[in-house]
Amino acid sequence: MRNRALLALLAVAATIFAVGVVGLIATAGEPVTTFAEPARPSPTRTLELTVEGSPEETAKAYLRAWADHDFEAMRELVDDPPNDFADQHEQFEDALLSSPLRLTPGETKKTGDDTAEVTFTQTRGEQEAGTWTYDSTLHLAVRDLTWKVLWTPAVLHPDLQEGGTVERTSSADVRAAFVTADGRRFPQDSDADDYLAALPGGGADGTVVSWSIRLINPSQTARELFAFHPRVSDGTKTTIEWPVQAAAARALDGVQGGAAVVAVRSSTGEILAVADRLGSRRAFQATFPPGSTFKTVTAAALLGAGLSPDDTVDCPPTYRIPQHELIRNYQEEGHGTVSLRQAFAYSCNTSFARLAVERLTADTLVAQARTFGFGASLDPGVSATCGSMRPPENPDALAEDSFGQGTVEASPLCMALVAAAVESGQWRQPFLLHGQPGGGDATPLPAGVADGLRSLMRAVTSDGTAAGAGLPDDVAGKTGTAEVGGGRPDHAWFIGYRNDVAFAVFVEGGGTGRAAAVPIAARFLRAL
Repeated sequence: MRNRALLALLAVAATIFAVGVVGLIATAGEPVTTFAEPARPSPTRTLELTVEGSPEETAKAYLRAWADHDFEAMRELVDDPPNDFADQHEQFEDALLSSPLRLTPGETKKTGDDTAEVTFTQTRGEQEAGTWTYDSTLHLAVRDLTWKVLWTPAVLHPDLQEGGTVERTSSADVRAAFVTADGRRFPQDSDADDYLAALPGGGADGTVVSWSIRLINPSQTARELFAFHPRVSDGTKTTIEWPVQAAAARALDGVQGGAAVVAVRSSTGEILAVADRLGSRRAFQATFPPGSTFKTVTAAALLGAGLSPDDTVDCPPTYRIPQHELIRNYQEEGHGTVSLRQAFAYSCNTSFARLAVERLTADTLVAQARTFGFGASLDPGVSATCGSMRPPENPDALAEDSFGQGTVEASPLCMALVAAAVESGQWRQPFLLHGQPGGGDATPLPAGVADGLRSLMRAVTSDGTAAGAGLPDDVAGKTGTAEVGGGRPDHAWFIGYRNDVAFAVFVEGGGTGRAAAVPIAARFLRAL
């Protein structure tokens, strides 16, 4: 202790000595007067740290960048973002394909002195499926004096976990522009494509995509978040009935050359089927000599002139119009004296030529043809024509027209309408689009005429040229074999009706109606 005191005393003495020496040096020369200044206290300084921005501002900036798909700007607002931050967002947006994307911030909630959370709503427009809306939450905290987003996959979707993904699966199918009356797509190889393409709207089929967005978390079953499954059959309905169209198309399978089946609903005029292998919509647009199927029109005129189905007429193999042409039956078959019903069933050209010349006039037959649509303007939804007949100028022309030769021509659609008029008792305009009204008032047949025609057409299938050919028992109809000339083969026809379905079968250059057209009708009707 004494040694430490002695050392302290010596240190003080040394200091006094040093100050004195300095003072002597300083005062060498002129004397300097010095004044000691009182000691000033050092000022006290307080360090204030300022946090940049606010949780609201950071959240809004983050959501704006997200809506703009600016993932680098988003990364700058995230505390310690994962290396694949942009990739995760890219994958998420590619899966959703949202357009537009709207991100709406909600309330801000402080969860601590330097933590907060901001709710937000995602509203996404999804391919034809409308909008998809769900809520998420941004968690924020102060990091290095700045509000930052604490990012996890749950920012993308609240149920998405680490290691999870959101995926889109899709499948393409064909949506028909036009469908059958019950909403189904047309049967395969329906032979109606040209007609659908000609309908208003173009008739072109389009591709429709079904898709779903699924959330897949590790060790969990995938869960569907949002999906779009459009009805493939959302096309415009036609009057075509699927089973009738399918039956018509399949009835033509194996037929050589051009052929067509047209079916209509007798009571309404709705077109139920058009299977056309003639090409270029010729079943509606082209006309051909109808042959003996036109005897239905001539028989209507004869019944209207007072003849009855039971009246007797002659059916010789040939008949010469006085001072005019010789008329022949097919293969010059004769049946002697028969009833009008039998003459119709046997398709006697000689009977109808003589009756037309003796009991009808050119004007009468032309007027009767008009009641069955000949010369009428058709508008079923696509271009169509019925038939035509020039006024016969002499007995020869009148006789030829009476059995469907001469100047008479008709489309398969027109002859289906003739059969429909017999069954329903009224001729109606045809139509092809569901809900489309017929083009004008129906043209009624006199009750006695309609009843008489039904009697005649039933005789054809029970006892006449279509008997024993495999047709269902309750079918009524009329065969036709139309001469074309020029060494070309005859056209084959068969028209008829059954249970409110009237039809025409036409085989271009097919030969006789019984041999070529009736078997097609039998396959068609038995498939219904």
